Amino acid sequence: MRVAFLVAPEGVEESELTGPWEAVTEAGGEPVLVSTWPGEVLSFRHLEKGDRFVVDQVVGEVSAGMFDALVLPGGVANPDQLRTDAEAVDLVKDFVDQGRPIAAICHGPWLLIEADAVRGRTLTSYPSLATDIRNAGGTWVDEAVRVDSSGPTTLLTSRTPRDLPAFNEALVGVFTTAAAAAR
Repeated sequence: MRVAFLVAPEGVEESELTGPWEAVTEAGGEPVLVSTWPGEVLSFRHLEKGDRFVVDQVVGEVSAGMFDALVLPGGVANPDQLRTDAEAVDLVKDFVDQGRPIAAICHGPWLLIEADAVRGRTLTSYPSLATDIRNAGGTWVDEAVRVDSSGPTTLLTSRTPRDLPAFNEALVGVFTTAAAAAR
């Protein structure tokens, strides 16, 4: 299972990157850090600067067909930057169009909204995105994890770092099943 983790050059919530990354690795998968710029990305621990992580590939050099699934970590600044980057939004649309599963946590669903992927779907997120999801035609629920398989791709969403254990467990299950079915 090869999984893209799409992040901006800075602002990704560190635990929302490292927790799912470790879960994918422990499940025998290959996580790949994709960003809009080469080099390193700077994570944050809420509002404090966190660790730096080396970018594996730049968004313009990849397509959904290179991966089995996509993870959209949160942090406020991270998805806010990505949703204004046309190539990042196009990559998310590519995953949707190809029916590859997407997992988004916290503010990560902003990218799903920008990619017009929430209409008619049920998601959870950081509570401040509830109105954004509803305005984009989705249904927002206050749950630790929500898996919606009603559209062209499975969307797995979660609220906050507090929900990471449930998010990671669901993510590994959904991604492993999808990767096996694709082979």
